Amino acid sequence: MEPDIALVAGIIVAIFAIPSMLSALTDRRAPRASAITILIAGGLIIYAIQTKPNGYSLQDVPNAFVRVVAQIL
Repeated sequence: MEPDIALVAGIIVAIFAIPSMLSALTDRRAPRASAITILIAGGLIIYAIQTKPNGYSLQDVPNAFVRVVAQIL
């Protein structure tokens, strides 16, 4: 898996896990599924950072999104 794809997938998964976690907390339930999802997202992001030779800076993240969308289209 390319680092750009792992980074973008990790960020998207983390964004989708946040509403699930907030919903579980407001319903006074344990956010088990969303916590596991956050861990998976964090693992993807860490994998991407460690795999890319120079790592990522904040300026590289939008470019990574553009590269991944360009690969899909």
